[in-house]
Amino acid sequence: VVSGKKGEMEVGIAANGQTREHAYLAQTLGVKQLVVAINKADIYNYSEDRFNECKDSVGDLLKSIGFKDVNYIPTSGMAMDNLSKKSDKLSWYDGPTLIDAIDQFVLPEKPTGKPLRLPIQDSYSIKGTGVVPVGRVETGILKKGDKIVIMPTGFEGEIRSIEMHHEEIPQAIPGDNVGFSIR
Repeated sequence: VVSGKKGEMEVGIAANGQTREHAYLAQTLGVKQLVVAINKADIYNYSEDRFNECKDSVGDLLKSIGFKDVNYIPTSGMAMDNLSKKSDKLSWYDGPTLIDAIDQFVLPEKPTGKPLRLPIQDSYSIKGTGVVPVGRVETGILKKGDKIVIMPTGFEGEIRSIEMHHEEIPQAIPGDNVGFSIR
């Protein structure tokens, strides 16, 4: 979200501005799809010229970082214009609303064919179960009965059970936050 208000947007693109920082952070984290909401259309009087000025400025920044095919959408958060419903005040704009643009994202394929990588975020000592490590599966598949090695200690064990949201599940795939017990 970038402010379209005169003076604010230009500050956001300055060398240490948040827009630049957020764009670099998104690129570093591997974000491939991006939608930019040029907000505060009510303040810039729903001007197509001001929208295009902001779009060009932010577009130059994003292209220099490596983003391509970015969708730019004029919005007004306060007036709720072009967020989920088309606004009659933006008759010159024929693209999607912000929600429609987000819904057009293509889900990336889950990296299930790679080796298991599950950074442990915490562990709990549960009476009758023992130590239960918890974390998010990043790559691979964790299945009941799998032999695992916990690094950097080199501890070896076998997955006895996997739980997600207090329910036992047979396997966990990338994106699942799980707790598991080891034999």
